[in-house]
Amino acid sequence: MAAGKSILARALGKRLEWPAEDVDDRIEAREQMTVSEIFKAHGEPYFRSVERAVLVDLLPIRPAVVATGGGTFFDPDNRALINGNGASIWLDVPLAQIVVRLPPDNRRPLASSRAQLEQLYAVRRSAYAQAHLRLDAARAPVDELVERAIDWLGT
Repeated sequence: MAAGKSILARALGKRLEWPAEDVDDRIEAREQMTVSEIFKAHGEPYFRSVERAVLVDLLPIRPAVVATGGGTFFDPDNRALINGNGASIWLDVPLAQIVVRLPPDNRRPLASSRAQLEQLYAVRRSAYAQAHLRLDAARAPVDELVERAIDWLGT
């Protein structure tokens, strides 16, 4: 959450001349609601089921850069789909920096309190560590992260 996945995906896609897809944007278009509205109206389990369906729908699009939501890769089945069908990149950003980046308008339903955000951050890190590539995104500009990803991908 707030690590810069969507921004990096667009920049990487542009540089590679590949389509860039955003899972949350596709969910919102499919459901005609914002992520926050989906959480409020239907709950997290429903959101996660739609998220999985969108992820599966994106699998045939190749090549592509896909920005997932912060919780997508945490799910073991999603993680297996992603790691088994492409390259996964973890944008590692310190919690303090994420807190500063989060909008104060409660658009992020799982970041409603600092304690909840701290717990989520701690729990998700073990899943993120299973990504193919870890990029320290704390202070690196987007163009530098794009170059690191391209170097790693060998494209």
